[in-house]
Amino acid sequence: MRKTLLAAAALMALSGIAYAQTTVITKDPAVTGSTTVTLPGEVRTYIMEHEVPSVAYEGEVVVGSTLPETMDIHQVEGYNDYAYTVVNERRVVVNPQTRTVIQVLE
Repeated sequence: MRKTLLAAAALMALSGIAYAQTTVITKDPAVTGSTTVTLPGEVRTYIMEHEVPSVAYEGEVVVGSTLPETMDIHQVEGYNDYAYTVVNERRVVVNPQTRTVIQVLE
């Protein structure tokens, strides 16, 4: 009887540990204020596959910031709502109309 109780207690303890270690990783959603933007997979693939020169920039490039007019941005073919550039070796997705950073890809 004692062995049964010990085995049951050990099983319950181990199942609790395994449950507590569950991890959820999200890739595409970017939170911009109270709005969540999810890039279509084709847009992300296009941006990651097309090479453009990196631009050195001293300002902070974060979601919600606006890129200067002097910085070249490149339209994503077939998607008028997305453009991109590479700033300080990081790919940056922007709204081409407002030049606002939508997402910084890692």
